[in-house]
Amino acid sequence: MEIIILLTLLFIAAEASYLVYMQARKTKHSRKQHLPIFVDTSVLIDGRILSIAQSGFITSTLFIPRSVIGELQFLADNADSDKRTRARHGLDVVNELQAIPSVKVEIFNDSRKAAEGVDDRLLSLAKEYNGAICTIDFNLNKVAQVESIPVLNVNDLAKTLRMAYLPGEKLNIELTQKGNDSHQAIGHLVDGTMVVVEHASASIGETVEVEFIRSLQTAAGKMMFAKLTTPAVKKPATKQPIGRQPIQSKQKSEQRAPDNKKGVVESKPSQKPVEKPVRQSKQQNTQQPQQAQTVAPRPQQQRSGKSRRPKTNEERLVELANQ
Repeated sequence: MEIIILLTLLFIAAEASYLVYMQARKTKHSRKQHLPIFVDTSVLIDGRILSIAQSGFITSTLFIPRSVIGELQFLADNADSDKRTRARHGLDVVNELQAIPSVKVEIFNDSRKAAEGVDDRLLSLAKEYNGAICTIDFNLNKVAQVESIPVLNVNDLAKTLRMAYLPGEKLNIELTQKGNDSHQAIGHLVDGTMVVVEHASASIGETVEVEFIRSLQTAAGKMMFAKLTTPAVKKPATKQPIGRQPIQSKQKSEQRAPDNKKGVVESKPSQKPVEKPVRQSKQQNTQQPQQAQTVAPRPQQQRSGKSRRPKTNEERLVELANQ
């Protein structure tokens, strides 16, 4: 009986400790999800926290220490014109954050002025209340990481969400299909972002280098527009017949040129025998030019029959060339 009672007590103790551990774990997890966020002066002056809060990604309570507002007020009253403008903008951001219904904003009454400095005050508040710090101050970010304090850096968030390719950058991309317009072609980045390339319909199915022009962010997703770095060139198959026709015509004209020369050579025998009798007739009949013209065709009639005069060397060469 003693052994049974002892085992029962051990079982009850183990079950109770397990339940306590699970409850503590759930509480710790819920605290991590709803960590109090202490906002730094630099974030309020920057102003981008308004867009983050309006998007609904901030679920924890934003605590703005009274010392931070005191620093903004001091800068707005005593600093130079540039810092005064930025400090007043930070105070306006506080008012706009309080007007957002989806975000809970509270003014944490620590003190009007932090004697040790605003950065040290934020670190001590985050440690005391197990919270996080929202800042874009580089030095404060490093110190918080050394002391194991969670940091929400707006610059890191913007760097993570920025587009992979900015306007002016170049990339090799494969064009897969036509766009809405007849001259457009569509490709995709590695993450699935659609890229519309202007005047690239002739390069569909090829990998080309494009230069990004602009980007478009919509509720349905992100889309980018680009242009070809080099103008699209038609395929050489369509150009070859057009470019070779003049060359072929030149070759044909060169091949036909000897035939024309032969024709010119063949006409020489008929021209020169005609000129010689005409000159002889002019020398014999200088006073009767009209009769010389009538005597000119006689050498042709004599050539049709048997010619008694010997052939000249030029006529023999012509006959040999004709043979």
